[in-house]
Amino acid sequence: MAETRGFHVAVVGATGAVGQQILKTLEERDFPIEKLSLLSSSRSAGTKVSYKGESYTVCEAKPESFEGVDIALFSAGGGVSKALAPEAVTRGAIVVDNTSAFRMDENTPLVVPEVNEDDLHKHNGIIANPNCSTIQMVVALEPVRKQYGLDKVIVSTYQAVSGSGNAAVEELNEQTKAIINGEAFKPEILPVKGDKKHFQIAFNAVPQIDKFVDNGFTFEEMKMINETKKIMHMPELSVAATCVRLPIATGHSESVYFEVDSEGVSAQEMKELLKDAPGVVLQDDPANQIYPMPADCVGKNDVFVGRIRKDLDEDRGFHMWVVSDNLLKGAAWNSVQIAESLIRLGIVK
Repeated sequence: MAETRGFHVAVVGATGAVGQQILKTLEERDFPIEKLSLLSSSRSAGTKVSYKGESYTVCEAKPESFEGVDIALFSAGGGVSKALAPEAVTRGAIVVDNTSAFRMDENTPLVVPEVNEDDLHKHNGIIANPNCSTIQMVVALEPVRKQYGLDKVIVSTYQAVSGSGNAAVEELNEQTKAIINGEAFKPEILPVKGDKKHFQIAFNAVPQIDKFVDNGFTFEEMKMINETKKIMHMPELSVAATCVRLPIATGHSESVYFEVDSEGVSAQEMKELLKDAPGVVLQDDPANQIYPMPADCVGKNDVFVGRIRKDLDEDRGFHMWVVSDNLLKGAAWNSVQIAESLIRLGIVK
């Protein structure tokens, strides 16, 4: 990166799972920070957090916290974003928001840099970071759309527990130990904290992520459907999703069926296309059992794609398996990528 100055960066939700990954990613990328403000709810204020070997005290996020901030990276829940993101904007900051608060707002760009980086020029102070499961899918689908067109997408997800936060991961670990040791336990978090029922996640698969809406889909599934159309500028695209929580700590997996506009495309041509796609790592050698798995993607920024094969009945249909670290490309890394793009494009100076 060839920046000429450092920037005042604020991280809101600095003590959470994604906030911690954002800080780690900023450090690994050597992001040009002149001043760093770490912010959180009043509950977490006062916590000490290390960045580049220096100890920082996390402060309570308030409107005045954003005075002089250039870029504010939000990951503290939709309520916090709705209350404080506009306050940050009025004080001159550009907000990259990792919640669902602004994703479907028609005046807020929803950005995955490998797909629609140019949308950053249309911001009004806030840029939305898409849902984790949406991000990895559109990174894999965008090269296909550009080369062969895209007509239909049907996705089933196998999502990690960390998508529900650190407490959900702790619950998974505690349940696993309890079951192995023959001990009793009481689920309290998944599928939705505070909902009327909670279910075992250890040694189980829960076909509910977020609450249900009237059409029978969940909010998570509707996020994937609506966000994919918005990011790819394809309101007419046919998209369906089924989202399932599995007893995996980190790393979302997706089985994606898609249909292209072009006829006669081979699986090998599709592999060659994705092999060179930005942000994608192709792992596709079935003869040697090479394919992506969540255990191998943890701590990596890329989207891993494999099991590419042509549908047996539909000439324009293909199947692929897509895996990524939901806390990195699905959240922290995409947020930092957006911030880097803002600087590189001269939007933040």
